[in-house]
Amino acid sequence: MGKLGNISGKEAAKAFRKAGWETIGQVGSHLVMTRQGERANLSIPQHKELSVGTLRSLIRAAGLSVDQFLDLL
Repeated sequence: MGKLGNISGKEAAKAFRKAGWETIGQVGSHLVMTRQGERANLSIPQHKELSVGTLRSLIRAAGLSVDQFLDLL
């Protein structure tokens, strides 16, 4: 398993786009993404560095493993 430190919201959004998620808008400092066939939306904070817990939660909601996410970066 890789390391999840020092990943920005912008980098995370780019990785989720590669996994098929699309941006549908922004609410405050959070980018909202959705994917066809998924019930959940991802709300990605656009911070310089995401906390590991927040990032793990987003990865889980996207249906990815940590290794799959790191490969998309």
